[in-house]
Amino acid sequence: MRHSFFFLVAMAAALLLCTVQPGTAAAAWGRSFNAVKYGAVGDGKTMDTAAIQKAIDAAAVDGGTVIFPAGVYLTGSIFVKSGVTLRVDRGVTLTGSQQIADYPMMPTRVAGIEMDWPAALINVYKQSHVRILGQGVIDGNGRVFWEVFFKLRKLDAPRGMRWAADYDAPRPRLIQIFDSNDVTLGGGLKLQRSGFWTVHLCYSRHVVVNGVTINNNIDGKGPSTDGVDIDSSTHILVEHVDVTNNDDALCLKAGRDADGLRVNRPTEDVVIRDSVIRQAAAGVTFGSETSGGFRNIRIYNLRVLAPTPNGILFKSAQTRGGYAKEIRIHDITMENVPTVLRMTMNWYPLYSYARIPPGMKDVPSYYHTLALPVPISKGIEHVEDVRIWNIRATGAKTAFDVNGYPTAPLEDFTLSHWDVQAQRAGHLDYVKDWIFKDALLHTSDGSRLLVEHSSGVTGVAISPAAASGEQ
Repeated sequence: MRHSFFFLVAMAAALLLCTVQPGTAAAAWGRSFNAVKYGAVGDGKTMDTAAIQKAIDAAAVDGGTVIFPAGVYLTGSIFVKSGVTLRVDRGVTLTGSQQIADYPMMPTRVAGIEMDWPAALINVYKQSHVRILGQGVIDGNGRVFWEVFFKLRKLDAPRGMRWAADYDAPRPRLIQIFDSNDVTLGGGLKLQRSGFWTVHLCYSRHVVVNGVTINNNIDGKGPSTDGVDIDSSTHILVEHVDVTNNDDALCLKAGRDADGLRVNRPTEDVVIRDSVIRQAAAGVTFGSETSGGFRNIRIYNLRVLAPTPNGILFKSAQTRGGYAKEIRIHDITMENVPTVLRMTMNWYPLYSYARIPPGMKDVPSYYHTLALPVPISKGIEHVEDVRIWNIRATGAKTAFDVNGYPTAPLEDFTLSHWDVQAQRAGHLDYVKDWIFKDALLHTSDGSRLLVEHSSGVTGVAISPAAASGEQ
């Protein structure tokens, strides 16, 4: 009953979003408040942060809509208040300041741990009933922040501290929805050049992201510019998203290591659907921040294109912990994506395992947070009850690259109605009770799926043409 109610609410919100047109949004969401009347200039040079915030604060009194005449509005962090609709129409660009001082430090969660971090360009922070809509552009102008990260990574990596670089380089996200309820984002918005993650939904409930185009590769390839991150949040609908970036596209997260286990907030009751991933680290990703766990996740009708290296990606580490269960993924099309299903429980050790070098003094507090030890009994993620069906892939290199834990095999998977063309079948390692139904692997090298350290794997099929050339 709870799940059925969620789907009805999500569908109603999505339908409402799609029916609000630029010319009628003010009527739908209250009286209009023109940012120019509050001092905004929109010439791309004048800092308009204070003026935009004044318009938002005025609109918050009665639940109004903030609007902008066509123009380019240079701004630092702005905070959308409860009851407000921020409307960024066609011809309007909100572009981010390149001065980090224009993004005030605030308590939040960053890459799995709670810490102070620069506010996003657009923030919904502990608010409710907020709409961010339109067919305009929200531009993070983030190249300067990417360069800060690359510089610090060059310093950290030789010291065995690749894990620290992401936290040492403060970079503003484009949009953060934090500890908020009933928020809608979309309607044709173009989101680009984010300094860090693009859309971060954290500790939030009843959020709809419907109709956004994300492109963080316009001005080079921005590091860690994830598309949509759903982080320890519930009752989330993400649909009609078009992603081009240089990291995870549509990603589920739930905290990292000791701090994530302390917070212990799951990501659950999520629908991701009807989207295209043009370039990213994966079409859809679980992790690597898995500590709080994932439950009741449904993902379907995705198109994943090369050069994206992975279609479906599960990643964790031996200090993350957490679980994934009641996962349903179906109707996914992949075109020239090298690996169809990748599952790695020891992802990127240089990043995943934080160790402060002996003798290092005066380290920031978040180093200690990251380096807190996690007992192996709590550090292993448990993945079970996964159903993946109606998967079609052409031009792949490897169908399966799956590696579980010796002490916690990936358990109770059903993979049905697969039609995969790949150079090689790949392998399953440390899995239990994997059932293949009507699953065809067309392998150009004639290989069959290599199954090791596993039990209860049944029904894997290979095409007759490939079988005739088996090695």
